[in-house]
Amino acid sequence: MHEQIKKILDKEQKRQDTTIELIASENYASQAVMDLCGSIFTNKYAEGYPGKRYYNGCEHMDEIEQLAIDKVCELYECEYANVQPHSGVNANTAVYQALMNPGDTLMGMDLASGGHLSHGAPPTLSGKVYNAVTYGVGEDGLLNYEEIRALAKVSKPKVIVAGASAYPRQINWQAFKDIADGIGAYLVVDMAHYSGLVAGKVYDSPLPYADVVTSTTHKTLRGPRGGMILWNNPDYTKKFNSGIFPGTQGGPLMNIIAAKAQCYMEANTDEFRDYSAQVIKNAQAMARQLEQYGIEVLTGGTDSHILLIDLSDSKYSGRQAADLLEENGITVNKNGVPNDPRNFIETSGIRIGTAAETTKGHKEYWFRELAQKIANLLRG
Repeated sequence: MHEQIKKILDKEQKRQDTTIELIASENYASQAVMDLCGSIFTNKYAEGYPGKRYYNGCEHMDEIEQLAIDKVCELYECEYANVQPHSGVNANTAVYQALMNPGDTLMGMDLASGGHLSHGAPPTLSGKVYNAVTYGVGEDGLLNYEEIRALAKVSKPKVIVAGASAYPRQINWQAFKDIADGIGAYLVVDMAHYSGLVAGKVYDSPLPYADVVTSTTHKTLRGPRGGMILWNNPDYTKKFNSGIFPGTQGGPLMNIIAAKAQCYMEANTDEFRDYSAQVIKNAQAMARQLEQYGIEVLTGGTDSHILLIDLSDSKYSGRQAADLLEENGITVNKNGVPNDPRNFIETSGIRIGTAAETTKGHKEYWFRELAQKIANLLRG
């Protein structure tokens, strides 16, 4: 390893070792996952799919990719999977391409209400190629399914996206299915933030309700940075596979696919299910403690790993609060809140997640003490 790179690597190792990590989209992968990311699978090009490659010498690539497919289908109790997406956005892009034509209407959650950029935000491909309409949350920070139904009836989207980047509560997948069925739309669920909790059986699975489910493989799933697509209807298989290759990607990252196989197997254990339950216990303990110290937690709590802190009435913006916490060894991210009075650069909230520090073995008592420290800093 070059000395310059080694110095940067060592500095980042020190940062991770000495910082309290509360960014909701981050976690700590196992050593086995990281070893596979840097394995000899990196060296092989394997365009195509198992048994249908464009290069010779892919027999072991077929074996590892098929293992990943089998293990993720077993984990989520679904029939079909594509494990090649390089990211959650790649997975979403391929699914949209498979189900829609340019100019078709896509309905997703508004970015300011907790949605993701790839759900139709104006600066993104999904917002430029498709006619994007958005739904939001009420004053209480919760999804109003009747309002979403009314919007769907008027806008008549071809695809409805459920799922969020900053929504702490359990999403009612059945309600979204009913809305989509009522207008003949496809229901796409992006469970990127919740996929580990779904695997751990502590957050309801969208698989029985959605036409297709997309996700990342890191965050609460604790795998490598990557994406995946899951579905049950065989009629979609050619569409989704073609949407990835050759539709939006070239050769798959076989080292990352190997690491995905490892993380799927790690997630299908009692240890991981216990971990997932602890993630939510820690988040709920933290939410209660913050509220006791006068910090407003949007929706009054959480059903997941996510907490949203409303700083609308604080002297600190979300950006200032995130910087203040980082100065004190705690990393979070600034986040918008419903009807945010500040601009998207400053924001009036911060997002907190408990997945990474739970991986380190911390439990409720530790998170309650941390909540007290955060509250003291934000009120200071």
